[in-house]
Amino acid sequence: MTYADFFADIRGRFLEADVSDITEHLAYQFNITGEASGIFYVEVKDGVLHVEPYEYYDRDAMFTADADTLMKIAEGKTDPMKALALQKLKFEGNVEKALRLNDLIKSKTKAKGKENE
Repeated sequence: MTYADFFADIRGRFLEADVSDITEHLAYQFNITGEASGIFYVEVKDGVLHVEPYEYYDRDAMFTADADTLMKIAEGKTDPMKALALQKLKFEGNVEKALRLNDLIKSKTKAKGKENE
């Protein structure tokens, strides 16, 4: 898998999230190692989600993992805290804001529930 393929897939998965109730600014950078290596960021600003293939210098947190681990986290198949404990995910930055990543991922389930109503 190339970085372009990986980014297109993961971007779509993140953009499914309903962030309308997230009022704080969140900015995460993801560093992909191994196959499909590259960088992208996820930002929630003013209730709008942005996912772009660039480095984010003013980030709240930075996560580093291989493409498979990041995809499983984005799909909700792997809990980010479990990935950290298993050392499949590395983190640096603001712990409090990093913990909000789970809220962002779980909001996809909420968004899908709204679509099915």
